[in-house]
Amino acid sequence: MGNFPGNDNHNGIHVAIIMDGSGRWAQRRGLPRSAGHRAGVDAVRRVVESTPDLGIEALTLYAFSSDNWRRPSEEVANLMQLLEEYLRTQVSTCVEKGVRLRVLGSRTRLSGPLRCAIEVAESATSNGTTLVLQIALDYSSRDAILQAAVHLARPRRTTPEQFARRLGGDGCAASDYRDVDLLIRTGGELRLSDFMLWECAYAELYFTPTMWPDFSPDDLAEAVQEYHRRDRRYGRIPDLQVAASH
Repeated sequence: MGNFPGNDNHNGIHVAIIMDGSGRWAQRRGLPRSAGHRAGVDAVRRVVESTPDLGIEALTLYAFSSDNWRRPSEEVANLMQLLEEYLRTQVSTCVEKGVRLRVLGSRTRLSGPLRCAIEVAESATSNGTTLVLQIALDYSSRDAILQAAVHLARPRRTTPEQFARRLGGDGCAASDYRDVDLLIRTGGELRLSDFMLWECAYAELYFTPTMWPDFSPDDLAEAVQEYHRRDRRYGRIPDLQVAASH
């Protein structure tokens, strides 16, 4: 947090991904949706491994929204099992690769074993400096913003930085990293789905029809290249245009 428009005191970029399309990927192949979610975990591994070569220093993945609890209980249970399995099996790799792993969102509805896996993973990887990997789980950006607003409802001025630090308080772990530079959504849908609305205020948006299990390091590289081609002005007029107007 704390990187607001115009503050570019960092070396790499923060990429956030809405990992959409795993269930549809499986259904189109005549497979159960659970097979798509498992294939999606493999895609996570591939993408995470490719980040150092692409200048990405933070990666936030939307794994499970607060609204996803409305899905069939069997599918939810399968997703939670996969998340717990990923956290437990990837800790040693994250430590080896210098990845700091964090989980965003509320933990009150998570099972005890999953909460334990989260705590172990966060503690074991806390010294990682190569990549900040954030997984949004039982996450709602609007809930996080509302909680922060309620907490700061007092008769004094609140800075954007102070508000950002409060996002996700009161039992909902928040991102302690800076704003998102590039937001990617796979699966062909064109919406943000209550994901990092504050942090994405100035993010470049990139939508692709590629389903998440098929999303490859090459696809990520293409998105990053597109990001670097864009002119990020944050409401300012480019310097050349300013000079030409005088």
